[in-house]
Amino acid sequence: MVLAACLLGVLSLLVRNVAGELHPFEIVFFRNVAQFVLMMPWLVVVGLKALRTDRPWAHVRRSSFGILAMLSWFWVITKMPIAEATAISFSAPLFTTLGAGLFLGEHVGLRRWSATLVGFLGVLIIIRPGFRDVGEVQLIAIGCAVLIAAAMLSNKSLAKTENSNAMVMWMGLIMSILSVPTLVSVWQVPSLGAMAWLVVIGLVATCAHLSINRAYARGDASFIAPFGFVQIPFVAVLGYFFFTEVPEIWTWIGAFVIIGAGIYTAHRESLAKSSAVN
Repeated sequence: MVLAACLLGVLSLLVRNVAGELHPFEIVFFRNVAQFVLMMPWLVVVGLKALRTDRPWAHVRRSSFGILAMLSWFWVITKMPIAEATAISFSAPLFTTLGAGLFLGEHVGLRRWSATLVGFLGVLIIIRPGFRDVGEVQLIAIGCAVLIAAAMLSNKSLAKTENSNAMVMWMGLIMSILSVPTLVSVWQVPSLGAMAWLVVIGLVATCAHLSINRAYARGDASFIAPFGFVQIPFVAVLGYFFFTEVPEIWTWIGAFVIIGAGIYTAHRESLAKSSAVN
């Protein structure tokens, strides 16, 4: 999970770099195509039978949320400091708790609801409505976190029955198809240099998703999830060295509030699972 967090941080850096030449929506398309192509050797080895599924529409639903989240995320990180955007995106697990309670019928106790509210307070600390102008970039960043949460809930459901490699393969295929309409609207021919970076983006993204799936397959989600918070300081360091971005003190305060709420929520989920087993 730590490896996945660092890879996702590198991915944000690469997208910001390539966005100097290509529109973020075009990068989204090539990122998904690269993921699908990079998984082809695995498919050749195991055969098409590995893609058999009784839940095709669940894959479509998960990929639909995923493509909307990716389109908004790739756009957001070209418009605001990477560390700030990343901190806001980590409110996604809090929205996941909200969605699990409201739409999946999972029992969410008072303490977890309270932790969720505290986490949202962390988001407000970062964007500080009333103390600075809150524009479409901040609002889309929050919307992106909601979409990530929806994809998480779908992923959680799929992981119960589907092969983790097959999930990555299906995601690359479906999201490539879904990203075609936005690609057409911004298309330009990439230079050879940009194409090389797009391949690297696809490789890094694929490795990140494989790492996440492997992590959740080998350990308890409530234990593993908090390690993803390593991404926030890692991205802050990358942003400083490559874009001379220095996060505001409010970004750090809000990030620590979100991290604290996320870790507490994961802890309460672990206790709830332990009680259920006992």
